[in-house]
Amino acid sequence: MRTGMVALALGLLCLRWLPALPSVGVLLALILLGLCCLPSRARPLGCFLLGFCWGCLSAQDALDDRLPPALDGRTLWVEGRVVGLPEHHAQFVRFEFAEASSRRAQLPKRLRLSWYGGPPINSGERWRLAVSLKRPLGLLNPHIADQEMTLLARRIGATGSVKAGERLSSANMVWRDGIRQRLMAVDAQGREGVLAALVLGDGSGLTRADWQALQATGTVHLLVISGQHIGLLAGLVYALIAALARFGLWPRAVPWLPAACVLALAAALAYGMLAGFQVPVRRACIMLAVVLLWRLRFRHLGVMLPWLLALNAVLLIEPLASLQPGFWLSFGAVAILIFTFSGRLGAWRAWQAWTRAQWMIALGLLPFLLVLGLPVSLSAPLVNLLAVPWISVLVLPVALAGTLLLDVPVLGACLLWLAGGLLDVLFRVLGQVADWQPAWVPAALPLWAWLLVCLGVFLVLLPKGLPMRILGWPAVLLAVFAPRDEVPEGQLEVWQLDVGQGQAFILRTRHRALLYDAGPAMGEVDLGARIVLPTLLKLGVSTLDLMLLSHADADHAGGALAVKRGLPVARVLAGEVQRLPQALQAQPCVAGEHWEWDGVRFSVWQWHEAGDSNQGSCVLLVEASGERLLLTGDIDAEGERAWLQATAEPRVDWLQAPHHGSRSASGQAFLEALAPRGVLISRGRYNAFGHPHPEVMARYRHLGIVPYDSALEGAVYWRLGSFGEPQGMRRQQRFWR
Repeated sequence: MRTGMVALALGLLCLRWLPALPSVGVLLALILLGLCCLPSRARPLGCFLLGFCWGCLSAQDALDDRLPPALDGRTLWVEGRVVGLPEHHAQFVRFEFAEASSRRAQLPKRLRLSWYGGPPINSGERWRLAVSLKRPLGLLNPHIADQEMTLLARRIGATGSVKAGERLSSANMVWRDGIRQRLMAVDAQGREGVLAALVLGDGSGLTRADWQALQATGTVHLLVISGQHIGLLAGLVYALIAALARFGLWPRAVPWLPAACVLALAAALAYGMLAGFQVPVRRACIMLAVVLLWRLRFRHLGVMLPWLLALNAVLLIEPLASLQPGFWLSFGAVAILIFTFSGRLGAWRAWQAWTRAQWMIALGLLPFLLVLGLPVSLSAPLVNLLAVPWISVLVLPVALAGTLLLDVPVLGACLLWLAGGLLDVLFRVLGQVADWQPAWVPAALPLWAWLLVCLGVFLVLLPKGLPMRILGWPAVLLAVFAPRDEVPEGQLEVWQLDVGQGQAFILRTRHRALLYDAGPAMGEVDLGARIVLPTLLKLGVSTLDLMLLSHADADHAGGALAVKRGLPVARVLAGEVQRLPQALQAQPCVAGEHWEWDGVRFSVWQWHEAGDSNQGSCVLLVEASGERLLLTGDIDAEGERAWLQATAEPRVDWLQAPHHGSRSASGQAFLEALAPRGVLISRGRYNAFGHPHPEVMARYRHLGIVPYDSALEGAVYWRLGSFGEPQGMRRQQRFWR
């Protein structure tokens, strides 16, 4: 039985790594083969094939439900119902829209919409909206979460922005949203958003500082409802009934054991409904149900079978769950505890079990965090020693009791006020720890190094006294001293990052690193912090030798502060020093300045007669082994003519499209003089400026210049000096792209 369950799970998990889904004919043949294998000794193979086919069919159904390409970018009037918990921010509200219908087209079952400056939105309301719809695409960068995969895992068939709308009907009683609104209205000592996250699993009320503190201290699982909360609540209910029975206070006519099992499971399911039944909650509820069932039958049950049952049940219900990081972290953490606490000789004392559990989980999850590209909290084992009981024993019971007693005058509000105060104390401590020890973003590992880290973690987690256990630590240290992909002497590694309507280039020689522009930052969205800085760290850049900001516009320099806060920057050059924050300590770009790093030559130029910010962009020319790249910022046609007059040898191999491909740039004479092989266009999909302009694209085509568009290609990578072709990340085959 267990072998078949393992095979079924492996078949379901294969989905994540498929470059393309098999055809329906192939899947039908595999289903028939799997059914034929079930009655024979090849039953594990049959389970594997059936799990594989179920995963593929479910994924194909999700792909078929996405917005048709013909509707991509169009604005339609749609009617539907708001589902889930809308996220209310200062400038916009984001929500999911189900049962969407339009007279002009067939729409996906579920949309994710944003309404800037819109009215309050409540779950359960029906609206008629004018929506600019887009296919579920996202920014695609190396070692950063693939948003397109995330949207598919949530079965979001389209995204969109609301232009106008009217409410057709008020919300029916949607109790989760009603509870959220009441929690946000109480006095929780300024921690109402944190309280809603703990009770409902709704993190939209957490501030950026809250998320950073939780991530840096490895305590996200305490606020995003996990199996720990479910197990604790069920355990409290079971223990309460058992205690009443032991002291003769439980009615004798009602057997206490069935009542304890049923009520404990009911409490867990009720809390799971509050949390929206996310993957960790499903896993915990299924495992708890199996354990309670076996307890009811007075039979001993090993810990591995409930874990396998939960794994298969979660994947059978939603095969796309394996595309979510939370799935791997949730099941991985429980598997690590099972492995480390099972089969040990001798009993650990309570304090030993508690402290060892923390560092074992931290170490055991390291391979998962590395392969998922997530930051690693170095303070998590220490912080969780105190934070887990603080939340589990003090805050959670008080918060749930206060929520249940909200209708009781004064009492419910007082309990929530107390819970908010306890949360405030915790977050003050977490903030101080996060400032002392921020989250560590390790460099990406090659496959062989990651496998060695996995082997090292396995050896270290083995019981004491086993041979070769000590050899695990050197392998684990590979995560810290990761082998870096060395750039050959005289060549330059170039990354044009996908930062939407903005720009950021990472240039790496053998021993040096340069950032040309730092991505956009507008309002609450800072892509310097979300994309540019993590990518630099993942590429193994520990120090930026130079950050060159072409000019001070927010789409080019907005992310610069976040980069400088997170990474040592030796020097900052800028085209417009006076408009930049003083904290950057930027120096002015000086035309004619040049230098050489590891056999690669760099030179900068700026038009001092520029009439505006764009014309004054600092231009960077790079030459590696005779191959040349020109980064132009936002210069226009006049700036292009000035650069040609100042340059003796204008020919280049690669050109960054001036001003994102604006109509006012990329003049015919400029392109003919440069004669580049390809042009790099950094822009946002469906941007409001119409970049790149059709006339500019026509010039590129006429001159045989190949465009590499970040909106279509994702991040673009190549080695300058190798005379190879740039590669966009979307060319890497994945079944969801």
